[in-house]
Amino acid sequence: MTKRRTVFAIVGLLIVAGMASYWYYTPTPAVPQGKAGFFRKKAGPGNSADPVPVLAIDARVADVPVYIDGVGTARALNTVTVRAQVEGKLMAVLFTEGQDVPKGFLLAKIDPTTYQAQYDQATAKKAQDEALLANAKLDLERYIRLAASNAVNKQQVDTTRSLVNQLEAQVRSDQAAADNTKAILAYTDIVAPIAGRTGLRLVDEGNIVRALDTTGIVMITQIKPVTVLFNLPQQDLPEINRGMAEGPLPIDAIGPDGKTVADKGKVMVVDNQIDQTTGTVKLKAEFPNDNLQLWPGQFVNVRLLIDTLRQVVVVPTAAVQRGPNGTFVYVVKEDKTVTVRPITITQQDDQKAVIANGLSAGEQVVTTGFGRLAENTVVVVTNAEEAGQIATGSGPERARGGRGGQKGGGEKGKRAPTTTGGTAGTAQ
Repeated sequence: MTKRRTVFAIVGLLIVAGMASYWYYTPTPAVPQGKAGFFRKKAGPGNSADPVPVLAIDARVADVPVYIDGVGTARALNTVTVRAQVEGKLMAVLFTEGQDVPKGFLLAKIDPTTYQAQYDQATAKKAQDEALLANAKLDLERYIRLAASNAVNKQQVDTTRSLVNQLEAQVRSDQAAADNTKAILAYTDIVAPIAGRTGLRLVDEGNIVRALDTTGIVMITQIKPVTVLFNLPQQDLPEINRGMAEGPLPIDAIGPDGKTVADKGKVMVVDNQIDQTTGTVKLKAEFPNDNLQLWPGQFVNVRLLIDTLRQVVVVPTAAVQRGPNGTFVYVVKEDKTVTVRPITITQQDDQKAVIANGLSAGEQVVTTGFGRLAENTVVVVTNAEEAGQIATGSGPERARGGRGGQKGGGEKGKRAPTTTGGTAGTAQ
């Protein structure tokens, strides 16, 4: 009995499934207006003629900058490792790690006792020889007067004159020795050779430092302004040279998000040779770096402006579609239907595309809602800019059905009813 019931149940399910399929796929006779039949079939794909909601925007004429993108490395304009020039005990460290110091700032002090004594000795020796020189000059004057009356012989005068010359040379030698010891004494005060920011302290107070130490006391880097070194393909070199002939080319340093401009600078130098291993040429740009957006050693995305396209037709990149025969856009006609328009693109980035031909300024192109479009599809158009303002809350009111104008043709929010239409890429 159990097997028989199972067989009857399976047969019954198959009969019900067959009837349901027949009911769904068999055309239903037209029902007179106002008399909705009980078995009237619901609208499925291809049965509705409702307009397709889309976002659209007008093609515009604008000046479009032409950029060359690259990746570089930020480098300090000047870098100095501060080292001791004399040997001695480090008496004091007078800077703070990470401090911005001006040129000539006293960073540290070495024990000056020995060098002060040497300087004092040199100055004393000079004073001694100056006194001998003064006495020799007086003797020379006396001998000259006496020689005029033949009171002394001429040889005595010549000997005294030679002694004066020797003492004058000795005084000059003493002055040089005093200057040398004074310079050595000044080396006990370690000062900043450039203006910049100090790094980590490399030696502590109380240690013996020497002129031969390679570690140094601290490293100072000048990061205002800062330079960025980057490479570009050799194919771009002719355009770069043409731009540099008119003056330094403007360049932007792009922030970590890949969109915002962290700083604006200028290309200062193009290297005088191409790297044969990579086929690239090295460039050096300088940025003010007022807010310390760039840091030495940091990888930086740069954008070099080499030209500007004047008064060209521009559309959002989201409006450009690609099919078997190339790029095209959906143009909204006056009767609120769309037509497929082949276009030629001069250049394109993440936001906008420059149209060389196939489209005129003022024509309205679809930016979102391509999934159900085909030639002569009826559409309901919403301005893409107004939809974007409403969705972000910058317009007079927020859209209820979600945001429009999503890149790539996707729509968020309430889904529109299914209607007859083709898909993107049906252009012939």
